[in-house]
Parts: sequence; structure tokens; C-alpha cells
Amino acid sequence: MVKFSDEEFVKLRRVLAIYEWAMEALLTKLNIVHEDLREFQGKDAIDYIASRIKTPESIAKKLQNLGKEITAANAQNSLFDIAGIRIICPFAKDIYFLADILRSMPDVNILSEKDYVSSPKPSGYRSYHLIIEVPVFFSGKTENIIVEIQIRTEAMNFWATLEHKARYKYSGDIPKHLSDELVTIADKIAELDNRMFLIHEIISLINS
Repeated sequence: MVKFSDEEFVKLRRVLAIYEWAMEALLTKLNIVHEDLREFQGKDAIDYIASRIKTPESIAKKLQNLGKEITAANAQNSLFDIAGIRIICPFAKDIYFLADILRSMPDVNILSEKDYVSSPKPSGYRSYHLIIEVPVFFSGKTENIIVEIQIRTEAMNFWATLEHKARYKYSGDIPKHLSDELVTIADKIAELDNRMFLIHEIISLINS
């Protein structure tokens, strides 16, 4: 099994701690947004927020797949998803609302965005991805640390989990009949997301 050397693993532990701090700083900002929207603006744009730091094993495997030497420095310089946050929201329309909020946050620099909601991957995958830099102050200095954010609906998240299981089961080579079915399901999920939002809007109008 591919892994870090003992010397590089010690360095990686420090790197992962810094990424954890960056992720926690961003989570604090997002939790404030969540509470403000829910308690004071009457808008439930976020169902829940999940986060994770990649394991050393996963980082080593990804570096190997990229043809990179397995070092802590290469992990920090080559990977953009060591720290990851996933925001699950009720409706697809909320995805763009939350992306706008992230763009307006102070001390947050957006490096790139990929809209797989309006332009899904060929597999049917839908989600909105942002690569963000967050300043972290430690050891008397400030360093910008990258965190990946994915925003999707619960239905999109369920589909992504199912597709991931299928990809793992077939070692990344999903049979065509199954991949075609996954694309069909993804399209139906998108349609259901839109229809549920319309129902939500009708109910809101009735109650206003």
C-alpha cells in the first residue's frame, strides 16, 4: 500500500492541522450564515453542513495517481481538496444564493468555481464546487489555506453517494447499462428538485 515515509508523515500531520484550522474558520462563518438566515431572515437555505479532512492514505493515493512524489509539500501544493465542506440545501435555487453569499464574505478568496448544476458531468453528477482560500494565522504568520466547498441538494447528494458506491464496486469502470440508468435517475432527480421548489413557492404565496 502506498504511504508517506515516517519523516514526511510527521510533516503531513502539521499540514493537516493547518487545514483543519482553515476548515474550522470557514465553518464558523457558514454556521453564522446558517443561524442568521434561519433565526432572523426566515430563510431555510441550508439543511446541514458536513466537513472532512482527507486521510493520509487517501492523500498518498491521489498523489500517486497524479504522478507526484509522496511528500507533505506536494500534498499542499498539488491538491485542492484536502479540506472539504459540503453544504446541503433544500432546493437547487438555494445553491446559487449560497454561492453569492460565499463570494461576498470578507477574508475569503475564491480561486475557482465549477457549476455542475446547470452543466452536469456526463455521468449525471450535479453539484456546485468552489475552491476557496482562507487566511489562517499561526506561528506568528498568516498563510492562505485552500478549502473545497460543494453545494448541493439532498437529492443530488443521495445520487452522488449511490454513484460513488457503484464506482467503487466496479473499480471505476461502471457497466454501460448501469451508468445509463444513473444518468436517467440524475435527470429525474433534477426534475423533482425543480417541481418541489415550485410547490414550495406556491405554498409560500398561499401563506403570505
